[in-house]
Amino acid sequence: MPVIPPVVLGSAGEMAGVFAYQSSEVDWCEDNYQHYDTVAEFYNTVSNVSFFIFSPIMMYLLHPYARERTRAVHLVWLMMMVVGVFSAYYHMTLSYMGQMLDELSILWVLAIGYTLWFPRRLFPAFIRSRSQFACLMFLAATISTLSSFAKPTINAYALNCVSLHILYILQLELRSCSDPRIHRLALVTVAWWALAISCWLSDRLLCSFWKRIHFCYLHSFWHVLISVASAHGCALFAYFDAQSEIPEAKPELRYWPENRWNLGMPYLSVREGSTQRKQC
Repeated sequence: MPVIPPVVLGSAGEMAGVFAYQSSEVDWCEDNYQHYDTVAEFYNTVSNVSFFIFSPIMMYLLHPYARERTRAVHLVWLMMMVVGVFSAYYHMTLSYMGQMLDELSILWVLAIGYTLWFPRRLFPAFIRSRSQFACLMFLAATISTLSSFAKPTINAYALNCVSLHILYILQLELRSCSDPRIHRLALVTVAWWALAISCWLSDRLLCSFWKRIHFCYLHSFWHVLISVASAHGCALFAYFDAQSEIPEAKPELRYWPENRWNLGMPYLSVREGSTQRKQC
């Protein structure tokens, strides 16, 4: 199949150039144009279907919690589907614009998640309400969006470093949690994330090895694994948030489709009732 050559951006036609095939400086390990001459990385493209499988499921499962807490929770999963669209476009074209749309959509998912679930007790001293914290997150995400154009090749590494701060927050939340089911969910969530990030880093840094053994699909595994890790992580932080903000709803961790064995997709069951003593 013919290979579409990379485009070098210049002053003439620069706007068209950012949409051109292979105009991105980042190329993943999967061999290009192996299946279709219009799809640069076939498996890295189609694996984004995972975002469209897990996001609607989690929107449905977390809807009772969103109804009690805030329907803005659904924004996380709507944006996750936007990530799926832009990631598929990026890997299909390897274009500069595709890369930026992919990374910026992830940035705004993180901003929304922080706005919703960052513990109130950890707010900076000058922040007095969650609405003020939301403004702070919007400002930070806007500045990050603008600065991301300075050195696009490091954007993905910077985004993954945010995970370290999330792990730190998780560790703080677990210190005051005595529920073994929550600790188990935290362990499973971190395991999914560790497996996902291992695939991402290995595909990026050890590509020559994977090419030698003809297995260049780890980035497509990343898409599926990070979708699963995100679902677990959101359910986990939604639980912490509900215990703190709406304890009268009696939040309870459950699993779909089978709750008895703690297998499947975690979600939050909430109901009206008197305030219960917090476990976390």
